Amino acid sequence: MKIDYEKYSMKYTDKELFEKLKRFAAKAGKKLVYVVLLLYYTLQKDNVPKKVKAVIIGALGYFITPFDAIADLIPFMGYTDDFGALMMALAVISIYIDQEVKHKAKFRLESWFGEVDDSELEEVNAKL
Repeated sequence: MKIDYEKYSMKYTDKELFEKLKRFAAKAGKKLVYVVLLLYYTLQKDNVPKKVKAVIIGALGYFITPFDAIADLIPFMGYTDDFGALMMALAVISIYIDQEVKHKAKFRLESWFGEVDDSELEEVNAKL
């Protein structure tokens, strides 16, 4: 699966991202939301190169877009492609994710979902 992140970068805004998360976080699931938050908090860092930020913005833009490879409205399947695209971006930018980013992402995740066991995020953290 190859994603044209540049194409989707025009869809990204903080407002659109958090509106999508607010509407679909429960349906998307903790793991996907955690990946989105890792990307978001990495984007906020000053020491991240512009090329890396462009990948993040494109991946988050892809997530925001409701009609991508698999429409987000399809039950059980709609976020499969989003998760794949986000994980590919995560692999590219993982060297910029530090403990502070992980902490912020998990803190925000727990504020939305309640306590989150680290084992629920193991698949994602193993990629970092």
